[in-house]
Amino acid sequence: MPSAIHYCVHAHDVHGHLFGVTLRIAQPAAIQRVSLPVWIVGSYMVREFSKQLIGLRASQGKKNIEVTQLNKNTWQIVCDTTQTLNLQYHVHAHDNSVRTAWLDAHRGFFNATSLCLQVDGQHDATHVLELQPPQHAQDWKVATGLTPVKVDRKGFGTYSAPNYDVLADTPVEIGAFWSGHFKVMGVEHEFVVAGAPPTLDGARLLKDTQAICETICSFWHGNKRSQIPFERYVFMLNAVGDGYGGLEHHNSTALICQRSDLPRLSSDAMTKPSDGYTTLLGLISHEYFHTWNVKRLRPVEFARYDYSEENYTELLWFFEGFTSYFDDKLLRRSGLIDDAQYLRLLNKTINQVLQTPGRKVHTVAQSSFEAWTKYYLQDANSPNLTVSYYTKGALVALCLDLSLRQHGVRNHSVTLDDVMRALWKRCKAGPMQEADLLDVLKDLTGRSWRSDLNAWVHSTRELPLEKLLAAHGVTIHHDPAQLAQALGLRVVEERGVLIKQVLNDSPAHTAGFAPADEWLGVEVNKSVWRLQKLDDVLLYAGWGKKVTALISRDRQILRIPLTLPKAKEHTTWRLAITEANKVKAWLN
Repeated sequence: MPSAIHYCVHAHDVHGHLFGVTLRIAQPAAIQRVSLPVWIVGSYMVREFSKQLIGLRASQGKKNIEVTQLNKNTWQIVCDTTQTLNLQYHVHAHDNSVRTAWLDAHRGFFNATSLCLQVDGQHDATHVLELQPPQHAQDWKVATGLTPVKVDRKGFGTYSAPNYDVLADTPVEIGAFWSGHFKVMGVEHEFVVAGAPPTLDGARLLKDTQAICETICSFWHGNKRSQIPFERYVFMLNAVGDGYGGLEHHNSTALICQRSDLPRLSSDAMTKPSDGYTTLLGLISHEYFHTWNVKRLRPVEFARYDYSEENYTELLWFFEGFTSYFDDKLLRRSGLIDDAQYLRLLNKTINQVLQTPGRKVHTVAQSSFEAWTKYYLQDANSPNLTVSYYTKGALVALCLDLSLRQHGVRNHSVTLDDVMRALWKRCKAGPMQEADLLDVLKDLTGRSWRSDLNAWVHSTRELPLEKLLAAHGVTIHHDPAQLAQALGLRVVEERGVLIKQVLNDSPAHTAGFAPADEWLGVEVNKSVWRLQKLDDVLLYAGWGKKVTALISRDRQILRIPLTLPKAKEHTTWRLAITEANKVKAWLN
């Protein structure tokens, strides 16, 4: 067995946001290379973590050794193979997200992909992480999914991982956080919240999260505790003034939300949760479901990760999209939302896709493959270039689920639930291809679904949503669109109207609006009016159909003739339950 790789991490300078790292390699190669990942699994963007690494030094015994940088994230050291190689460096940590690292006087957090150099040739060796307690804060403690080896009551000490992949997939939270525990089928779950306000209703957060976890574990394994693929799970939530997101890991997740979205203590036990809290619960459901769908059942291209460059797959529509379909649906099954609330969430997803012109030029499979450049590197023109594999992928799952249920009238009520569990067994909770999905569908239903997936996934044809929803008790109403959608604009209304995006083939596109324009006012019948918000256009236009928009572009005032759209030409979908029994059969 290869010797252990040992990292020692400490808070070097909390005001300078610097972690100190010492890496000990017991049996180095004669020419030892080390590198820092350029991306983190689950977030498909090259982030260049090495740009935050400072002052890499090497030594063996009392002798300093030269370090040669080979490229942006790789270094080489010529070593004596009989002596331990020691590397020391600092990492600047001031990104308050779930993807990188953070350190200040109040909190520490990191993913190993930001702090821990890979040791070439020893990827599968045991990796040990030593966490030293900070000198400035006696109340700090540790939360992580890593296996403890020797830790104190606050969690500082040594942890182990069987290889670099597990280390890279297990974030660490450090600080004076709130924490609570619950069990699901006897499996310990920990929930920690950094930045929690005094009003946090921790009991409700734990109760609701437990309901989600029980529903998802039951979804995959029924009541078979032995099949749950982890021995312990950790939720790490960072509550901030403004933020939202999550990143899945093999036995934990890192989350971020607005403090105002957390459940609050109240004398009224029946207080209805806020929309923000429902969104947070959906995020918790999403990331927990990923424990099965993408962390274990995963694209065949991700059988072994390459941290040095992009890893491409066309299957994110399945792994992110299907997870996005089930996250809210399983909230409904958990009893945390009702049918009407679920349909409102689904309604929002449908309108997001229908209001994205990129769906007409970019398939959801292409969107998956090009996530590295189009989804994660968005600009003002992104809605015209691509479609989200999250939202459209969720609608593909919806179409497949509803189609299976129709087909299942004659074939023992096959559902997408059955498909997911059959895939889990077929692929042995490991790498899968689209062919596996097609084979499972054929096995369960007796017919080929290739043409359906080709139409929904590999073409830009519209999805048969209206027909399928109607067959399951949901009617679509086509309501007049809001002015921004009707014009084809996405705007920011703070001190006036700033154009953020212009959608293709829209009235605004035809008129000549451009991103970054400031819409100052409108001229109607020789009267000029200053705009404070977009809806002022209708106030001043009256019954008129044509106005002149006054635009500031690069400090030049432009006059742009604009024909206002007719209300019936641009609509938005509104879902309504017409047959409650059919909706319940689908959602239950």
